[in-house]
Amino acid sequence: MTLAESGEAARTRIERRLSGWAHRHLPAPAYEFLAFGLKMAWASLYAAIMLVLILATKLLWQPGWSLARYDFLTLAAVTTQMLLLAFRLETPREALVILIYHLVGTIMEIFKLKMGSWAYPEPGVLKLGGVPLFTGFMYACVGSFMVRAIRLFDMRFEPYPPFWMPALLAGAIYANFFTHHYVADLRYLLMAATLVLFWRTRILYRPGHMVLWMPLPLAAFLTSLFLWVAENVGTLTGTWLYPGQKGFQLVSLGKLGSWYLLLYLSFVLVTLVHRPRPRDPMPEPTP
Repeated sequence: MTLAESGEAARTRIERRLSGWAHRHLPAPAYEFLAFGLKMAWASLYAAIMLVLILATKLLWQPGWSLARYDFLTLAAVTTQMLLLAFRLETPREALVILIYHLVGTIMEIFKLKMGSWAYPEPGVLKLGGVPLFTGFMYACVGSFMVRAIRLFDMRFEPYPPFWMPALLAGAIYANFFTHHYVADLRYLLMAATLVLFWRTRILYRPGHMVLWMPLPLAAFLTSLFLWVAENVGTLTGTWLYPGQKGFQLVSLGKLGSWYLLLYLSFVLVTLVHRPRPRDPMPEPTP
């Protein structure tokens, strides 16, 4: 058995045990709902760890400590990623796509910081272009969640457009994050394009035993709400701040649109590993 195969077997054993425990101990009517919650929590493992670290360090960190809070968060993010690989909770191929997303996010962060879109007010050594390196791992959390959720829920997508079309849209979305500072902002046109391209696409997923479905644009919107909440954790702890933001001021709901678009970029990067699959064909009836 190869290393990748042993990793897949280890993950499958853990996930089967979680599912089996839920099936044995939960009432049947609540099983599907709670199984969904358990799988979502398991898929969000990396993101949850990072959010806990942001909150904990805000409460505990002292200005006089020799290691800056930003640098600790970077080291903790790297350690967490290494542990996920060591315990076979992610494959090297999945980690590679998450690394690509990390680089894509860091490049955008450097540009946005220079344009004054947001700021990182605390000191730190592990920075690139003024951007703390742990921020790239915050983007990687989104990629980690997607690859794990697709696998845990055995997600299928149908009908799914030819791959070049979502890839072209993702490229346009990424470019607009840069070009809207100089030319017209096309975000609303791009949002409309996501609806046109994916309005018929359903995500088929299996929380427990039932196969459920959800329109892909609706799933993207609901996930963007979750990311907006997570972003408020970052700003309320002062980890990053938007211009004019003070105290416990919530992030503008307008940022939902940015997250909604960014999720399509994330999804296309993730599909480099988990290509969208339709549901399995029904077996032929026996004569």
